[in-house]
Amino acid sequence: MRLLILLAFLLTFSSGFAAERPNILLIFTDDQGVNDVGCYGSEIPTPNIDRIAAEGVKFTNFYSASSICTPSRFGLLTGRNPVRSQDALLGALMFMAEEHAESGIQPHETTIAQVLRDQGDYDTALIGKWHLGHGSPSLLPLEHGFDHFIGHTGGCIDFFTMTYGDISDWYHGSQHVSENGYATELITDEALTYLEDQTHREKPFFLYLAYNAPHFGKGYSPSTKQPVNLMQPQAAELKRVDFIEDKIRREFAAMTVSLDDGVGKVLAKLEQQGLDENTLVIFLTDHGGDPTYGGSNLPLRGDKATLFEGGIKVPCLMRWPGQIEAGSSSSDLLSSLDLFPGFCELAGVDTDAIPHIDGESFVPHLKTSSDSAEPRKMLWMTGAHAELGRKGWLAYREGNLKYLQTPKEGEFLFDLGNDPNEKNSLLESQPKTASRLKIAALEAVENYRPK
Repeated sequence: MRLLILLAFLLTFSSGFAAERPNILLIFTDDQGVNDVGCYGSEIPTPNIDRIAAEGVKFTNFYSASSICTPSRFGLLTGRNPVRSQDALLGALMFMAEEHAESGIQPHETTIAQVLRDQGDYDTALIGKWHLGHGSPSLLPLEHGFDHFIGHTGGCIDFFTMTYGDISDWYHGSQHVSENGYATELITDEALTYLEDQTHREKPFFLYLAYNAPHFGKGYSPSTKQPVNLMQPQAAELKRVDFIEDKIRREFAAMTVSLDDGVGKVLAKLEQQGLDENTLVIFLTDHGGDPTYGGSNLPLRGDKATLFEGGIKVPCLMRWPGQIEAGSSSSDLLSSLDLFPGFCELAGVDTDAIPHIDGESFVPHLKTSSDSAEPRKMLWMTGAHAELGRKGWLAYREGNLKYLQTPKEGEFLFDLGNDPNEKNSLLESQPKTASRLKIAALEAVENYRPK
């Protein structure tokens, strides 16, 4: 009898998914808000990204771990709230800042790539943006679970020279290389080459495809000898979005359609190589868009680097043929922290020995709506950043209630169930609720901080 039970377990996961370990393709884009993806209502055409929704599930209540690049990536890859990070990774690591030269993800901060490689027998690759450390070789992706790394380590890069200003920041493995082209296309081409190689391997793969688009580029001014932020679209893509009147929005849109082209090529390569049927494809963005550089989070309030909904509520799409119902939609409350335990579940990896996983597996939400009767609690915190003129924010969500502490506008209390765009604060009418959530937020921060 016990043998039969064991065989049944081996044949199927408790979640109802086939026991064969799927390939995992995680497409992660940069500074792309909810109004920057076609299937979420954007005027920017993204037919290939939209295809993932048409052939899978579209999540409408999905959150990033942070509204800033570095902590959003820390949370994504570790399944831990960024407040737990040893180096207090609550703001963007600045590529040229001396105080950030040795900061980043540390050896004991386990990534999902490490777990999938060492315990799940996956081949692991990062192609694109890292932004979790750039000084010591110990901070590079190859030291944190990735078998392969091609891309850059800083927060942004010149799209044509692959430099940060005039400093080289393009790697093959642990070595700098000189590269020219267009970053979005280079990242896509490297992904295509990687997928071609996978047809000859017996292992499943985890490909973290982290595009730097449509984030602005980091050019260089010879006159001031300083890096400069530049929108860097290509002329052909600008023509495709010439119906957009605003210049910056049009440039952002051109960079977005180039990104969408890349996604289309990657999806096509999966099919050509016979990999699509057993590959879970996830499209996700790191946080909300920045209107200064063309992004849009409308109708949500707030933008990148804020903890209003526009900063942290993000597009998320998933496709897995035969496992996820095509054209489905889910309003379940989920977070990028949930990917780590979910990937472990699909890979058959036990997470009991991995400390401080703050996410909950997303897998039960792929087939049916599975929100618990117990209100889910989520914490976000960003750090002060003098160089970028930012001050710290704090937000805490319990079910539909959200407490928010801002550096300039004070405190807020929102009922997101009735007010998803945060137009009406309930702080004055429900001061006890706001106080309770504030205390819970501060207690969570204290509990999460490394001791």
